[in-house]
Amino acid sequence: MLDLKLVQKQPEVLAKALRDRRSKLTIDEFQELDGRRRKLIAEVETLKGQRNKASQEVAKLKKEGADASALLQELGKLSDRIKACDAETVEAKAKVEEWMMGVPNIPDASVPVGKDETENVEIARWGSPREFEDEPLAHWEVGQKLDGALDFERAARLAGSRFVVSFGWAARLDRALANFFLDQHTLKDGYIEVNPPFIVNSATMTGTGQLPKFEEDLFRLREQDYYLIPTAEVPLTNLHAGEVLDEADLPRGYTAATPCFRSEAGSAGKDTRGLIRMHQFIKVEMVRFAHPDDSFNQLEILTGHARALLEALELPYRQIVLCTGDMGFGAVKTYDLEVWLPSQKTYREISSCSNCGDFQARRANIRFKPKGGKSQYVHTLNGSGLPTGRTIAAILENGQQKDGSVVLPKVLVPYMGGVEVLEPTGRQF
Repeated sequence: MLDLKLVQKQPEVLAKALRDRRSKLTIDEFQELDGRRRKLIAEVETLKGQRNKASQEVAKLKKEGADASALLQELGKLSDRIKACDAETVEAKAKVEEWMMGVPNIPDASVPVGKDETENVEIARWGSPREFEDEPLAHWEVGQKLDGALDFERAARLAGSRFVVSFGWAARLDRALANFFLDQHTLKDGYIEVNPPFIVNSATMTGTGQLPKFEEDLFRLREQDYYLIPTAEVPLTNLHAGEVLDEADLPRGYTAATPCFRSEAGSAGKDTRGLIRMHQFIKVEMVRFAHPDDSFNQLEILTGHARALLEALELPYRQIVLCTGDMGFGAVKTYDLEVWLPSQKTYREISSCSNCGDFQARRANIRFKPKGGKSQYVHTLNGSGLPTGRTIAAILENGQQKDGSVVLPKVLVPYMGGVEVLEPTGRQF
């Protein structure tokens, strides 16, 4: 959520941000709602002043033994009007807050202005895509040759489309990746590992910005105030909701490997095959709490942690900065890392690393106490480090061999019990 005073005093800043983000919201809507709120507050103050004056007059008349019935009648009318205005003011404040909850964050000045993903800006590449003698197979085809370990048909019978059952090597590779990522983040990068709830309430979803705007993207438990988490960012960021951290505790980083659940509303027809866009998947998440003066530096550090994973896995990737029209709702700046998928002959998103400024901290009321100063909102950052499903897709496609085997990245061999190459056995799971 944005600072209300900023929107009131510098409406032109938000107006530009909304235009740059291609938002349907307009500053005129806010000014109309906030104008009514202010008018009602002023009216209530005026009426209360009149009531106080009338009360003093009544007291004076009673003291003098004079008839105060007319003034008492006026007092009753004033009280009724004040009560009605108070109710209208509460409603007006709620409408302003509701509008504010739907307003996206203001992009940083360094973010390129653009209409959509076609205007994102590439800023770095690592690794060279491998050249294949034959046309490379898609990862689900590679998985089928490897004893059918990625089983989408059985998953469809169990749950529906956009699910997978992983057998044997595929299940172990999923686990190996999560363990490797967590080891890197905790032993090398200094994150604290957390095992959070996978179900959270609406207040927690609101804190990170999933609610109220993106409810259709979530899975909600029927007749309960519970949602399945779409990412561990939600519980990790809200760990300190309503708390005041010590300045010395910043920056602070958390990481978690959790299942993630997404309805994928609005993605009909996109990535209907394979592991790219699933309703359920495992992802290792990184979350950082930073001092406002240090948050953009922390964004570079966090993104570097995700880049290091891809480089350790020897997977070619590129880094892009998202333009204003493609940025996430709560971000002030976002880097996407896109891994090379040979079958598609393109780079596909595998990690998104964002600085959210104080946007989430205002919603969740997360502050820090500087020495000798008033408490301030922290800045929150989050990034994927990494989703195991998309990583498996990239490993299978980039490591596939003509005989149907797949060469695994060297760093995963210890996590795979010494297995260096996945080879088909001729049996189907």
